[in-house]
Amino acid sequence: MLKNHLKIAWRSLQRKKAYSAINIIGLAVGITCCIMIALYVSDELSYDKYNVHYNEIYRVLHAYRNVKDHDITKAPAPAEYQVWGNAPVAPALQEYFPEIKKVTRFTSPNTLLLEHNGVRFQEKGIVMADSTTFDIFSWKMLSGNPKTALVAPYSIVLTKSVARKYFGDRDAVGQSLLADHKETLLVTGVMEDLPPNTHLSFNALISMSTFMKWRPEIFNQWGYIDFYTYFLIPPQTNIHNLEARIPSFVNKYFAKNDLDNYTIAFEPLQSAYLHSSAKRQPGATGSMSNIYIFSIVGIFILLIACINFVNLSTARSMERAREVGVRKAVGAHQNGLIYQFLTEATLISLMAVIIAIILALLLLPFMREIAGKPITYAALLSWRILPTLIVLPFVLGLLAGSYPAWVLSSFRPVEVLKGQFRSSGKGIVLRKTLVIVQFSLSVGLIAGTMIVYSQLKHLRQHSLGYRQDQMLVIDYGGDYSVNMSIETIKAILASNSAVTSVSASRAVPGDFFPNGTTFIESTTGDMKMETPALYEVDFDFIPTYEIKMAAGRAYSRAFPADTVQSLIINEAAAKQFGYADPAKIIGKRFEHWERTGTVIGVVKDFNYISLHKQVEPLVIRIASFDTFNKISLRVKTNNMTKTIHELEQTWNTTVPGHPFLYSFLDESFNEQYQQDARFGELFAAFAILTIFIACLGLFGLATYATEQRVKEIGVRKALGASSLSIVTLLSSDFVKLVMIAILIATPLVWWTMQQWLAGYAYQVAIQWWMPALAGVLAIVTALLTVSVLSFRAALMNPIKALRTE
Repeated sequence: MLKNHLKIAWRSLQRKKAYSAINIIGLAVGITCCIMIALYVSDELSYDKYNVHYNEIYRVLHAYRNVKDHDITKAPAPAEYQVWGNAPVAPALQEYFPEIKKVTRFTSPNTLLLEHNGVRFQEKGIVMADSTTFDIFSWKMLSGNPKTALVAPYSIVLTKSVARKYFGDRDAVGQSLLADHKETLLVTGVMEDLPPNTHLSFNALISMSTFMKWRPEIFNQWGYIDFYTYFLIPPQTNIHNLEARIPSFVNKYFAKNDLDNYTIAFEPLQSAYLHSSAKRQPGATGSMSNIYIFSIVGIFILLIACINFVNLSTARSMERAREVGVRKAVGAHQNGLIYQFLTEATLISLMAVIIAIILALLLLPFMREIAGKPITYAALLSWRILPTLIVLPFVLGLLAGSYPAWVLSSFRPVEVLKGQFRSSGKGIVLRKTLVIVQFSLSVGLIAGTMIVYSQLKHLRQHSLGYRQDQMLVIDYGGDYSVNMSIETIKAILASNSAVTSVSASRAVPGDFFPNGTTFIESTTGDMKMETPALYEVDFDFIPTYEIKMAAGRAYSRAFPADTVQSLIINEAAAKQFGYADPAKIIGKRFEHWERTGTVIGVVKDFNYISLHKQVEPLVIRIASFDTFNKISLRVKTNNMTKTIHELEQTWNTTVPGHPFLYSFLDESFNEQYQQDARFGELFAAFAILTIFIACLGLFGLATYATEQRVKEIGVRKALGASSLSIVTLLSSDFVKLVMIAILIATPLVWWTMQQWLAGYAYQVAIQWWMPALAGVLAIVTALLTVSVLSFRAALMNPIKALRTE
């Protein structure tokens, strides 16, 4: 019977090639979109799962709470956690919790100038790490002993790509690298490059014992923050039992008078990439909301493709009624007919899946580019994707074919063979309802795409509170020899006629920055403590970046005390310390990292971090000469290529030991929005495909509707109806359905996109014209789709139409 069902199904597909093509192509495109979305979502959900101990690895979150203004008798002080913390918490955890097997720490990423036999590169992403790192994380060591590679001081483990830059194909273990012209590091291991699906990111690991040699004092300071701490527990350990003992742990190891200001929490590695709300992450983080959105879009696209199948199958019920009537008259049972039509639906689904796999293979490079993910062809064979593709034709055949099979198999043979059968009103209502659903989803996706792109445009055009354009930034990684002559180098660079101003700083907007414990005299006269962000700058930073003052004055060389006895903060910091009016904090006492003096100025809030967040409190102080990392130059744009060439020559002459590495501030700052831009591109691509599938189905329905009304059109033309009136007649029904879809989609897309925009501190307003324009585009698209058929029908010879059977 199966062979017979397949033969009949194949003949039916061949008999109506146009309908079959529309069904198969629509389903294939929908399944292709779902495959692409599944690959993206699967990659996002795979982060850190390469670790053998994925379920047993946790990290420490730190909260430095200020409770001076909080009534502790009413409720505990709110804790805002961050991953960045202190060094002594690691050995303390190992001592206090015997359940913990291993603990490791990483520092923040550093930049070092590494050199070997004249081969010199400024390497970013170099971190210090404890020797237990390889006991916790499953990073493959290619050469060297992972147990001892990070034990001895001045040891370094390189990733494969970094090792190749300096040593080619030779074994790097046992070789040495000169760091920043002064420190010799011994290569004790080479590891595989980190997999792309990891929340941690680095290019080399230096032994933590090296850092202990450089900064021994900070390893006993609970208030010094520069470490990320991870630990490993046995599989059967109940983490909740450990968490219950955190208060007693903090009470034992942290100073009694600071107990209310500090606490910790444990976060599983499973939550690090997608589910963490902690600040100061050590690497990339993902977005569950984006995963949900894309998953829903994928379901919608497949739903629209299935709706096309149901619509076209039920629309053809009149055409296949006689076939069913004859089969029933010669003894066919309803169940047998149902199996036949389900077999036909499954065959269509199978062909669509095969085409979809081919399309997915062809489009994978494009997907890699816009998603920014190294998705491989092998990903299609993963245990998440391949079984689904095998089962999918049967599932789709059952879901999409069940209703048409039931409708077609339920026809009464007597009525059909006597010609008394008519298409039921219920079937027409169903088809109209499904068209409305299709275009509601399509309008929603078009409007959503407009809102996404408007938000991205808003991010790029929003005033940041400083001049971002024409700013060239030289990154020299804090090279000590450069810092020793920083003022001389600045003066030489400033002598270029295209350079209008020069400044040095530890960080620039969009960069990594530290936080600094700061005490400022409050309105009641006592010293209030907070930990705002810190910028260490020179005298020229504020005027070079054209940052406006809200109160007081900027740093000036005319006041020698500004180097150590003056402090500038931003408006957000003034409010944090209790001063709504920034002018009232001027002259107040401060204590900050072994400096004391008075607040001399408050700058207007400027966005030194991405616009995902509100401007946070910031302290700006004059840097010590050895803390500078970057030089900022405001340049004229008359001939940028020539200017950069001249600056490079000047740099190579002045600083021959360090490469000339530059970037433009606006470009580097906007790199923070790459993930948002990719989201927008993917969203737009899937929205376009959704419209395509919906229009494909509409084209099929319009074709069938036109064929059913050939005689009516002939009569109307014979009685003098114009072609325009016939086109209007044939198109109006579909346009009405699209207009209903617009009314349904508008409030839904408004609410949905408001939820998405909530993830941005600076949001674009959803304008009324966005869903309206989406509706207009949907109507125009529907009209173009239907009108092609309508005009062809309207121009048909009425005599030929009246002779049609």
